[in-house]
Amino acid sequence: YGTKNCINIRLWSSKPERQFDLNRFNEGQYEQAVQEQMKAENITAVLYPNDNHMVGKELRLKQQYFWVAASLHDIVRRFKKSQRSWTEFPNQVAIQLNDTHPTLAIVELQRILVDLEGLDWDDAWGIVTRTFAFTNHTILPEAMERWPVPMVSYLLPRHMQIIFDINLFFLQKVEKAYPKDRDILAKLSIIEESSPQFVRMAHLAIVGSHRVNGVAELHSSLIKTTIFKDFVGFYGDKKFENKTNGITPRRWLHQANPKLSDLITETLGNKDWLKNLYLLKGLEKCVDKKDFRKRWVDVKHSNKARLAKYIEKSTGIIVNPNALFDVQVKRIHEYKRQFMNILSVIHRYNALKKMDTKERAKSVPRVVIFGGKAAPGYYIAKLVIKLINSVAEVVNKDISIEDTLKVVFIPDYNVSVAEIIIPASDISQHISTAGTEASGTSNMKFVLNGGLILGTVDGANIEIHEEIGDENIFMFGHLADRVDDLRHAHRYRNVPMDPALQAVVNDIESGHFGDSRIFAPLINTLTHGKDYYLISDDFESYLNAQILVDEAYKDQEGWSKKSILCAANMGKFSSDRAIKEYANQIWKIDPVLVETKQC
Repeated sequence: YGTKNCINIRLWSSKPERQFDLNRFNEGQYEQAVQEQMKAENITAVLYPNDNHMVGKELRLKQQYFWVAASLHDIVRRFKKSQRSWTEFPNQVAIQLNDTHPTLAIVELQRILVDLEGLDWDDAWGIVTRTFAFTNHTILPEAMERWPVPMVSYLLPRHMQIIFDINLFFLQKVEKAYPKDRDILAKLSIIEESSPQFVRMAHLAIVGSHRVNGVAELHSSLIKTTIFKDFVGFYGDKKFENKTNGITPRRWLHQANPKLSDLITETLGNKDWLKNLYLLKGLEKCVDKKDFRKRWVDVKHSNKARLAKYIEKSTGIIVNPNALFDVQVKRIHEYKRQFMNILSVIHRYNALKKMDTKERAKSVPRVVIFGGKAAPGYYIAKLVIKLINSVAEVVNKDISIEDTLKVVFIPDYNVSVAEIIIPASDISQHISTAGTEASGTSNMKFVLNGGLILGTVDGANIEIHEEIGDENIFMFGHLADRVDDLRHAHRYRNVPMDPALQAVVNDIESGHFGDSRIFAPLINTLTHGKDYYLISDDFESYLNAQILVDEAYKDQEGWSKKSILCAANMGKFSSDRAIKEYANQIWKIDPVLVETKQC
């Protein structure tokens, strides 16, 4: 936006050395004639397909190595053209590992420097560790990437040797620091001593990087006190820091919501806010101006009407733009608790069914909108989508509730669809179990567009809360420091289910929303699965927060003020701020003004 230069983004594709074997073809071996071509092209055909089987896992590892190897060799090629000494490499190149997927780059660069460029091991390792920094995106133990040593040895034998050497030299340092503590060696080791052994990619990323960061204040604090606690003890606190995520206002407001962007520009007098989001603070002085509030509300209604048209076109469901638009769009996962959301929808539906006409007329009409995709092999997440659609089918056909509730699952959710949904939300839900969401960025996008949040005390919700104020957000649920105790209680004390939740579960099991046997594995996560994501513990608090949302929405003047104040205080959450922090504090680089030549 408004720049005269651009950066390169590499799109790698895998090609075979021999595209077609004519001899085999002439011998009648038609499939074998193109086998090499197919094997090579499979690597870049589909990113990260289902890996619930060994062939899928192998392909995923091949993809990760192909990606980092191609990129690193390109980086090295460009560096060598400068004729600089290898000691200058970290001063010219900074590589940020965005989660553990590209961690093999650490091993690949060490291989390039030692095997191809002839550097001494220690000199090469010094260059590697000054080049890489690592961003962690999860504290879920099950999400920590690990690769079986036999698989890595088979596909990448030299890399496995290098990983063993990196681990050996690292553990020698650990042993010197903790001469009497044998347990710490197993805790910090890059190799997990199990059967088979596994390579712990997060451990490799930490050992091979000079900085490690989380992506929200709570997340960064938790990684230092939980999953990486022993590394903090070894390296010290300075290696670990926070870089709260950000979003670009150019896409997520200016492009996605042009009417609101125009109103803001007109009100503030220029477009400077697009490059300095803190300038949105100037909207606060307009919050008491009735004319401005009306224009703000008109923009929101226009966006809701646009979304209503899209919903009708993509699903056939007709929704009322005057209803409260309640949105949860994100990756479908148990920790994000779309399951809890649809359970609360069933609770609301049952409550509406019990009301008489006068009571129902006083309720706030609501359109509950879901969107998102589940990983191909994630069966429970697929069941959540199935339940949402089954509930929608029943609710949307029930004329007795008089259009007071509609449920929509928007198919094929992607960025383009998000640009239609986000400007139209009245309330968006970010309801992960406390301590499980690293940051989240959709919460920032919704609030920037004047949508309010219903959320748990988790991820970036906490920092958004700090910026916009207690009165402009709806928070609920247990805090992160209570989660382990609550899980322990579920595991060993047979905690009774919340009565309101039990009633909803009974409704599902009765077959009201289709064959209950289909949903049995989903219900089992609450019962036999010991409710790992604490839906029962948070359910009452969640329903109470929903009541507060309804009451607040009835006061449309007050709601419009909240909406304006939310957007006005989102300056911190610009990606410009986040990038500056990475540049100044991790990459140690300064911005360069690009001169524009006159033609």
